[in-house]
Amino acid sequence: MQTIFQKIKEIALKVDQAIKDQEMGYSEQCNASGDDQLKLDVYADELVEYGLRELPLVKAIISEEKEDVMPVHEEGKYTICYDPLDGSSIVDVNLSVGTIFGIYEGEPSGETLVASAYIVYGPRIEMVTVTRGGEVQHYRSGSSQLFNLCYKAVRLEEKGKLNAPGGTQKNWPPHHKAFIDSLFAEGYRLRYSGGMVPDLHQILLKGGGLFSYPGTSDKPDGKLRLLFEVLPFALIYETAGGEAVNEQGKRLLELKAKHIHDTSPCFFGSRYEIHKMKEAYGVL
Repeated sequence: MQTIFQKIKEIALKVDQAIKDQEMGYSEQCNASGDDQLKLDVYADELVEYGLRELPLVKAIISEEKEDVMPVHEEGKYTICYDPLDGSSIVDVNLSVGTIFGIYEGEPSGETLVASAYIVYGPRIEMVTVTRGGEVQHYRSGSSQLFNLCYKAVRLEEKGKLNAPGGTQKNWPPHHKAFIDSLFAEGYRLRYSGGMVPDLHQILLKGGGLFSYPGTSDKPDGKLRLLFEVLPFALIYETAGGEAVNEQGKRLLELKAKHIHDTSPCFFGSRYEIHKMKEAYGVL
């Protein structure tokens, strides 16, 4: 697994440079979910794909930006699902964005996810990794472009202070709005940038809180993709001592995708916030 993590570090440095240098305009293409692609999305996708193809361990790769599975090495062991540039719509205003990787052994699902990683491109490049049964580790790249371990065994506290509610509020179900309002009434601070990676990263490193993206009237099955975004973060949050569930209170890591681009409502947080969410949704 360290071979894959090392390759991800190399890819991250190239994507970071692309963010600094590449044109920000839209391409003439849409991704597999029908979203307009930035030229930067397309270029970042190519950088990740070419990097992962160099690894004999990789059997197949699945990108959020492409419709189908891409076979790589028949003798490979892992299928890697990735979002090459999560939050790319906020690159033009210079907010932090990221890349997410889910590493699966077998048909991709919560049960076969064996490791995950994400990169944050902000004032510094940071990387968080986890292997199933291991620890959540946090790395930072400095001027030497080497990733140094900052924190080993990153842990969430029982209760946090941050609240990152996703989705357009007018489309929230009433019980979700009441739940979010109740957290603010308890003194939680709003931390929502429009980027999944930086928002979940902040909650993780600040000790806890809640990131939520419910089913909404316009997207009843949620917006975030199961294999590329939801499951990789679920493994990280559970390993860090938190919880990650859907709107029925079911562990996200128990979910299976019927299609590689399936989405799911999702809630990530400390144990206290997830307990409150289950109360609000009536799924205790």
